[in-house]
Amino acid sequence: MADESTGALLRANPVFRGVPPKEIEALIPVTQAERHRSREFIFMEGDPSLWLYIVKSGRVKILKHSRAGKDVLLELLGPGEIFGGVAVLEKRPYPATAQAMETTDVLKIPRDPLLTLSERHPSIVKEMALMIGRRLRAAHESVKSLAVEPVEPRLAATLLRLAAHEGKPSRSGVELPYHLTRQSLADMAGTTVETAIRMVSRWIKEGLVADDGGRLVLRKPDALRALAQGEPED
Repeated sequence: MADESTGALLRANPVFRGVPPKEIEALIPVTQAERHRSREFIFMEGDPSLWLYIVKSGRVKILKHSRAGKDVLLELLGPGEIFGGVAVLEKRPYPATAQAMETTDVLKIPRDPLLTLSERHPSIVKEMALMIGRRLRAAHESVKSLAVEPVEPRLAATLLRLAAHEGKPSRSGVELPYHLTRQSLADMAGTTVETAIRMVSRWIKEGLVADDGGRLVLRKPDALRALAQGEPED
């Protein structure tokens, strides 16, 4: 069962901002909490969309399975972010797979109460559409980069995008607050893990990034930005 923090998490989410407090309270008893171990699948592409999920703690990656058998990493989601919602509203199977990157707690809201609530409060659908629009714009930029950019600019742009989304300022730069494997970085940038390892190792030697116990720190974001824009280093 969800705990007393469920109501606060729902009220803080933009998707439920227009819902009266009494209706949020009525949603709490049907909301369930789940814990997933690192690398455990939350749902698979093609599964029935029975739940809308919210990340409570930890990280979730959204994957798409390609015909070639390779997973394409679409996005990383952190605390407070929703996933699976559009499939729920459209009553269609989940279009992608959700997997925990680390020990992750999620809240899940069943489809029928959510649909009933969205009929009374169209702001839920509106905010969901705005959220998906933002994610699609980011995905479009990623696809455009994959099509035209060399590998190094793509990797640099990927790190900058992650840092802009969840980076935490630190004494040595901007830290990604989670363990990002080279495989995940490679998947997001559309390259091989060997290439990601080689380039990140070189950036570490050059002082552009640092590896702090598995967490990458962007020590020179401006230099990475120049690389992302295809500008030669000084």
